[in-house]
Amino acid sequence: MMGWIIIILFTLLVRARSENQTCKVIGQTGFMEFSKEGDLFIGGVFSMTSTRKLVDNGYQAFPHTYCTKWNDRELKFARTVIFTVAEINRDSKLLPGVSLGYRLYNGCGSENLIRAAVEAVTGDDSKGCSGQIQALLGHSSSGVSEDINIILSPLSIPQVSHLSTCACLSDKRLYPTFFRTVPSDRFQIIGLVQLMEYFDWRWVGIIYSASLYSEKGTAEFTKEAKKVGICVEYTLPYSKTSKSKLEAIVKKLRESSSKVVLLFMSLSYTKSFLSKIENYNITGKQWLGGESWITQADLASVERKSILQGAMGFALPEASIPDLGEFLLSLKPSDEPRSAIIKAFWEKFFDCSFSPSNTTTMCTGTEDLRTISSDYTDVTHFRAENNVYKAVYLVAYALHALLQCKNGSNPTTGKPCVNKNQVQPKLVLEHINYVNFTTQNGAKVFFDENGDSVAQYDLVNWQMKEDGSVEIANIGQYDTSFPEGKKFKLKENTKIVWGGNSNEVLRSVCREPCPPGTRKATNKFKPVCCFDCFECPEGTMSNQTNSPDCLICPPEFWPNEKKDKCLPKPTEYLSYKEIMGALLTGFGCVGIFLSLLTSIIFLTHKETPIVKANNSELSFLLLFSLKLCFLCSLTFIGRPSEWSCRLRHTAFSITFVLCISCVLGKTIVVLMAFRATLPGSNVMKWFGPAQQRLSVLTFTLIQVVICILWLTINPPFPKRNMNYYKEKIILECALGSAVGFWAVLGYIGFLALLCFILAFLARKLPDSFNEAKLITFSMLIFCAVWITFIPAYVSSPGKFTVAVEIFAILASSFGLLVCIFFPKCYIIIFRPEQNSKKHLLGKIPPRTL
Repeated sequence: MMGWIIIILFTLLVRARSENQTCKVIGQTGFMEFSKEGDLFIGGVFSMTSTRKLVDNGYQAFPHTYCTKWNDRELKFARTVIFTVAEINRDSKLLPGVSLGYRLYNGCGSENLIRAAVEAVTGDDSKGCSGQIQALLGHSSSGVSEDINIILSPLSIPQVSHLSTCACLSDKRLYPTFFRTVPSDRFQIIGLVQLMEYFDWRWVGIIYSASLYSEKGTAEFTKEAKKVGICVEYTLPYSKTSKSKLEAIVKKLRESSSKVVLLFMSLSYTKSFLSKIENYNITGKQWLGGESWITQADLASVERKSILQGAMGFALPEASIPDLGEFLLSLKPSDEPRSAIIKAFWEKFFDCSFSPSNTTTMCTGTEDLRTISSDYTDVTHFRAENNVYKAVYLVAYALHALLQCKNGSNPTTGKPCVNKNQVQPKLVLEHINYVNFTTQNGAKVFFDENGDSVAQYDLVNWQMKEDGSVEIANIGQYDTSFPEGKKFKLKENTKIVWGGNSNEVLRSVCREPCPPGTRKATNKFKPVCCFDCFECPEGTMSNQTNSPDCLICPPEFWPNEKKDKCLPKPTEYLSYKEIMGALLTGFGCVGIFLSLLTSIIFLTHKETPIVKANNSELSFLLLFSLKLCFLCSLTFIGRPSEWSCRLRHTAFSITFVLCISCVLGKTIVVLMAFRATLPGSNVMKWFGPAQQRLSVLTFTLIQVVICILWLTINPPFPKRNMNYYKEKIILECALGSAVGFWAVLGYIGFLALLCFILAFLARKLPDSFNEAKLITFSMLIFCAVWITFIPAYVSSPGKFTVAVEIFAILASSFGLLVCIFFPKCYIIIFRPEQNSKKHLLGKIPPRTL
């Protein structure tokens, strides 16, 4: 094909350089169908016939082609040019004093169309290159327009297309004379991408035809879709003649997981594809189309209802062109008596013949076009026709601007004025770049730096009826003149029919979005839309769909079960409300009650021998300290605060030292009493009541001093421990100074050990009032509890640390209370006969423990 173009171009250029020869095109000519004389001419190339047949003449003459299969829409375009030129010539303000003529050519197949374009450029042979066109309108096909512009560009002849949408034609370096009144496919593709993004169609398939329009458009769509995370599952080419390609398409449509299919083809390919695919029962797909076929209602049929139901796509906007519909429908063969094409169309429309025939009726030429239904007679709305209308006006306004003259120069360019006889295509080309006007039907026309007009589309939806007819409903708009984010919008309260007979929008994703609580990870072996979802690790969360990362919660927060939000960590401390706290509180209260009850018993029987014999003063002080021990256990329960942390450890340590001091005093008194019974012993005067009180006070003051130093230097304080448990906060009392804590415990342990040793030494003294054995047992329990406490305290988690400490306090306190006081209470209450001096003195204690 390029070889033909180069040969023709070379022939044109060579002959144009010869001053003594007239222009002549080698090869087949005679493509002109409609013409009108005028001062200036517009050319047009259309495919009113669309199938080419080659006749080779058996090498007896030059081969030639003839065309069959009539294209109603292309005839409509040609007639729209004729209508618009007539309208312009009637306008006294536009091109005053200048009449506009036209030369409209027909061709089928790329080769003939290029020959038609060359014929339009060279003019009529009989006039020797006179009547040259100032601009060429057409073609509908991007591929043909590209080939034609390669010829026109060196000659500086502007070309204006009404339907060539390939984005490739926007390259001004390759196509400097190309303009179009139809938006570039780039805008349609961006609109399609935004449409898919709006409905969250992330997984799509593409079927395209082997043509410049489809191949370039498919490549551009794939690139734009990738930018917004839309993946193409497959791109399959369709051929009218290849059965294997059709079978591959059918197989993929049945096996693919994508529900959305973009059918990116020209109208002729779409008709062929649908006629073949309707036999394969392909359902459940949402079909999308481009402006090339999406408004062609004649594609609908009962057989295709399951396929095209709910089809959606962008169409050229509807427009109203006054009187154009009447002009088209008033066509008669007598209007163009020399046109064989008009007669051929007439015979097709009315199934008649202008030549006598045995199979069809005779055409009269007076039949009414309003009685038939075809693309040509569909005048309810104009879409592509409006672009033809604007293209003719574009050339007219460019000529009008070129012919303006003010003070001897052109007001637009500042160059010298020209008259209608001096108009050259290159001057028209120059002025097209400055055109900015509004047609009589309100359409604005201007171009950007690439020769592209403003992109405006209607979003249409196919809504099939039971009889197979279709209503192509307008459900939205896409307008590139609007601000970003508002270019695409759906009409409110508009009924939308979805593909696959679905009542709601189809889901078309390779993988459902990763929900909050998971993270999205791409798989290098799959498309980016076919990602993997992984649950967030422990301690992390994601609160967005398709989150690429899981976030770590702040230190005081922890993810919920779904891991989609961070919640404040629950705080844990030993509370009065929980079972363990309530039980320990109950045991503490029981201890206080028993201590109080014992005190009452001793107080009411303080004159009895058993109370007097066991140092009643120290006994009452010991009972008081035991009450304090049981009470201080309660300070460990409840939410830690600054005062409770300081109080619990100091109160516990001081009260226990007071308690052990009393026991130690009683033990020393037992030993001293035994020594006092020996002959010549005077030891009791060294440890009388005053010395006993002083010893208790001294031992206690030492602990008080240790506690004061601890509280002064580094006291205990409330702490939020977030290290032991990841999912919760432990409210605890930090020790402050560990040395202070272990110092007070060590001092208590020292006194308890000393008391145990002394009591053990005094356990076999021969005295019925001897408490040494009871003290030994109590100190044995005390030491066992606190020795066990140390590892349990260190290893217990959270609130159990506090519970262990409370248990140790209660156990050791109950040990002292039970071992020292319960035997005496038993005698006082249940064996009063034994509570006498005579009985106690007569009793001989056993010699073994």
